[in-house]
Amino acid sequence: MVISYISGLAPGIQYHFRIKAINPLGTANSNDMTFTTSSLPDPVSDIEGNLYKTVPIGTQIWLAKNLKVTKYNDGTPIPLVTDNSAWRNMTTPGYCSYDNNSIDYQNTYGNLYNWFAVNTGRLCPKGWHIPDDLEWSSLQSYLDPNAGGKLKESGTTHRISPNEGANNGSSFNALPGGHRYYYLSGLFDEIGNVGRWWSSTEKSLNEASFRLLSNSSSRVQKWDGIYYSIDHNTNKGNGYSVRCLKDN
Repeated sequence: MVISYISGLAPGIQYHFRIKAINPLGTANSNDMTFTTSSLPDPVSDIEGNLYKTVPIGTQIWLAKNLKVTKYNDGTPIPLVTDNSAWRNMTTPGYCSYDNNSIDYQNTYGNLYNWFAVNTGRLCPKGWHIPDDLEWSSLQSYLDPNAGGKLKESGTTHRISPNEGANNGSSFNALPGGHRYYYLSGLFDEIGNVGRWWSSTEKSLNEASFRLLSNSSSRVQKWDGIYYSIDHNTNKGNGYSVRCLKDN
């Protein structure tokens, strides 16, 4: 079976196509066939009124932008933590904007959340949730090969060159919001170069899994702490981006 991906199609439109076969005996064309692209779901609003485009990918529906909410979906404020020492020592929920600069970064790249905020189950709009490890893997399997390229926004407007393999064929529009380490005194790093997205899957007392997209690769990298006895990258205290997935 051969699977082909076509990008740039309009939503809710019927398209006609034929299959053309060429072999040593000649050329043959199939009968006229049609398919209709899915209509884009309505934008979703979070508790603060921020709107997010949504995108169907396979059997899943995703937000097409990193989460930037500053309140849980019940209206309770998420603790904003700007102090480096406080962030370093947190074992409770918190969020921040990259470099503590919401004016320049929040609207485009979203905010960064530690896993303790993820684990509350109240970050996403109601009816949506943060994907677990299997749901991330399902997305990746559906888009392979070159899943990372199909997820990443193309060009270098919000990404540092070379943005390897990026074509945004899925319309997921992944943007590299950088991250904030729980160690290294709460250092911010890699805005425009690397994006890391939490999963809701806990791997150990101190670790949880996440997905990484880099400008230097078209792969989706899974990090879950199984390769190292101590992996600072999977520590729950790190600040990573968040995407939401529609409940089934």
